[in-house]
Amino acid sequence: MKNKFSKTWESSKQPRKQKKFLANAPLHTKSRLLGVNLSKELRTKYGRRNITIRKGDKVKVLRGKTKGKVGKIDRVSIKKSRVYVEGIDVVKKDGTKRLVPIHPSNLSILELRLDDKKRVQSLEKKKEGEKKDG
Repeated sequence: MKNKFSKTWESSKQPRKQKKFLANAPLHTKSRLLGVNLSKELRTKYGRRNITIRKGDKVKVLRGKTKGKVGKIDRVSIKKSRVYVEGIDVVKKDGTKRLVPIHPSNLSILELRLDDKKRVQSLEKKKEGEKKDG
């Protein structure tokens, strides 16, 4: 199988082709796939359903063994498409703790980190677009 990313590929029902697309996608494409749903309060506030996850955002785990836990994002791995949340760790056999990788689709953002001007600008831009349409 070729290890090349196709820019012209639209979509396929076949799981192997979907996995290949995600595995060989460049980082700027993978980073767009790290979108996380916003909580109901943030949805009404910003007029959008999801946003790309960032380090420092406060999230709630919706699926898996750690369902219901809340914590801040410690690290985002774009290459692996995984997120590491503070406080959600596993104790290894030698006694050391290690953060558990979680897929962004299993999270919900409760609180955004708004110290980045560009992020605030994009949120406000989307909000203004909603007012004009409505």
